[in-house]
Amino acid sequence: MRRSSPSSSTVVQPAPEQLARVHHLLLEWYAREQRPLPWRATSDAYAILVSEIMLQQTQVERVIPKYHEFLSRFPTLADLAAAPTAAVISTWVPLGYNQRAVRLQAIARQVVSDYQGRIPDRLEELLKLKGIGRYTAGAIACFAYHQQVATVDTNIRRVLHRLFIGLEHPEPRLSDAETLTLAEQVLPPGRAYEWNQALMDLGATICTSASPQCERCPVREACAAYRELSAQSLFPSGTVLRTLRKVAEKKGSYQAQPFTQSDRYFRGRIVALLRTLPPEQRLPLAELGPRIKPSYTEADLPWLQRLVSRLARDGLVDYQEEEGVRLP
Repeated sequence: MRRSSPSSSTVVQPAPEQLARVHHLLLEWYAREQRPLPWRATSDAYAILVSEIMLQQTQVERVIPKYHEFLSRFPTLADLAAAPTAAVISTWVPLGYNQRAVRLQAIARQVVSDYQGRIPDRLEELLKLKGIGRYTAGAIACFAYHQQVATVDTNIRRVLHRLFIGLEHPEPRLSDAETLTLAEQVLPPGRAYEWNQALMDLGATICTSASPQCERCPVREACAAYRELSAQSLFPSGTVLRTLRKVAEKKGSYQAQPFTQSDRYFRGRIVALLRTLPPEQRLPLAELGPRIKPSYTEADLPWLQRLVSRLARDGLVDYQEEEGVRLP
């Protein structure tokens, strides 16, 4: 690994021999071991957009059946754009983070309005779609339109850092912008699709956050983090890396509040309850509260009002203070 002379940012320049070795080993592994994911069987930009929004903060195993159901209910981008928002939210449940469904429909409507119903293929145009960031834009450009484009999600960021920089704990040594620069520098010519998918598969199945399985990794012999760990003898007898175990402990500390007492939990309960109502029927807050929270009292009303107001702001419900709440 070589770095440029000191400047305002770090410029990462992987050694050509290391890069060639990583390309060979990882792409060879991906050809043998790639996960048979349904969105990899299509180049339809709409289907890939649906999968990318669903995969945000949701595990692949939960996404697959909902992906098929959603595309069956809304087979084209125009169908999604024209659908009632309540129907979109109802179909999305129980994936969670229901605001993603509203955002996905808003993207569809913007594409219909501004791009004649065709999802653009250029990064700069994709980034004009409200709710699409650099990762999703890059994923669509690469996976739908097969462009030679780098893109960086959580798995790719972790794998690239470990391969070419070293351990990312206790703090990453590259910023987000520097990681994207690295990702662009290491793209194998003409193989961006397989390369990006391979990085994601490696990060999801072997080079995981807290329990990387270095003994199974196809690129460990060319990995900077593996060399660093070997030099420090941090993984005797193939045990989980002690340095990275801290990540799991830190994540565990985030679970101090039971999920069933969290606002996210009650947001989901509100949406699920409203799905059972006839179209256009509103539920007064005085009735809504006890139905989502058995211990609800009048003292909880300000909390419920804040919760419902935020849902309305996110486009997930239609809330009228005097009349109550319903799906949009």
